[in-house]
Amino acid sequence: MKNRLMVSALILVASMALMAGSIQAKTLKISHLRPQGTAIDTDLRWFSDTLKEASGGKIKTKLYPASALGDYTIVQERVGLGAVDMACQPPSSAADKRFQLVYFPYMLKNWDQARKNYGPGAPLRKVVGELYAEQNIHLLAVWPVYFGGIAFNTEVKNPGDPNTSKGIKLRVPPMKTFQLLADTTGYLGTPIPFSDAFTAVQTGVVDGVIGSGAEGYYSSFRDVTKNYLPSNTHFEAWYLIISKKSFDKLSPEGQKQLQDVANQFEQRRWDVAEADQAANEKRLADYGATILPISAEEIGATAQKVQTVVWPQILEDVGKEWGQSVLDGIVE
Repeated sequence: MKNRLMVSALILVASMALMAGSIQAKTLKISHLRPQGTAIDTDLRWFSDTLKEASGGKIKTKLYPASALGDYTIVQERVGLGAVDMACQPPSSAADKRFQLVYFPYMLKNWDQARKNYGPGAPLRKVVGELYAEQNIHLLAVWPVYFGGIAFNTEVKNPGDPNTSKGIKLRVPPMKTFQLLADTTGYLGTPIPFSDAFTAVQTGVVDGVIGSGAEGYYSSFRDVTKNYLPSNTHFEAWYLIISKKSFDKLSPEGQKQLQDVANQFEQRRWDVAEADQAANEKRLADYGATILPISAEEIGATAQKVQTVVWPQILEDVGKEWGQSVLDGIVE
């Protein structure tokens, strides 16, 4: 009897070890927006290869580029539910309207300030991590993308003057922040999901796109971009996130390995992000787009108008007291 109990115990221990091993060996799905070969795709492939090596093959991943698992708004919900393991993408305000705050137009002025506010331990990064945590999502890293601009498939007069009515329809992401930004600076904002945006421009439903930057326009809209205005509309950062369910299934060692590689993934991007923005503006120009001139004075005038007209409305939407406390914490 005693021997049988010992054998049963050994079998149980072995089974548990096998189960733990199977969890560690699970292939994690990673979603992102861009086509294969783009900067984020290349960086995530580096992340995947490095993580596999660092974990001795225990943590494997599979990339799903070009929104193959769905629009980023849907993917965020699925990550929260544990149906998708990981993603690197912008946050969706459809899940929590407070995410609009990270898209506040003209909130940050330059790359140095962006790093101070989104780097490890920085104020805005902490806010984003807290919002994700409420959706059962763990924030691993920030992937800084660009300062945004506007892409046009037509000619535009006085593009840098925020007080001139342009009579041009622009696709905006389906969130109030960009709708108000477009409307306040003389355009007609039309909310369209990212997955339908190219077709909307191509077929003339809209005349251009706001809510992205040179990298995004070159990757996904270069065939319908005739003019590009580098107006620094907003600072765009994407977030490497993982479902809390998937993260909790990893051993403490696996969690550390994942976070260590995520930290490297982020640092590599900060080192090249600013230069990458300039390179993508050149790619657009080389492809045939005209880079429209805009002065520092025009950007300043636009920023002042947006901060006066748009910010108060978004603060009311996200919660004035909470939103103002976030803005007050921004490092200059």
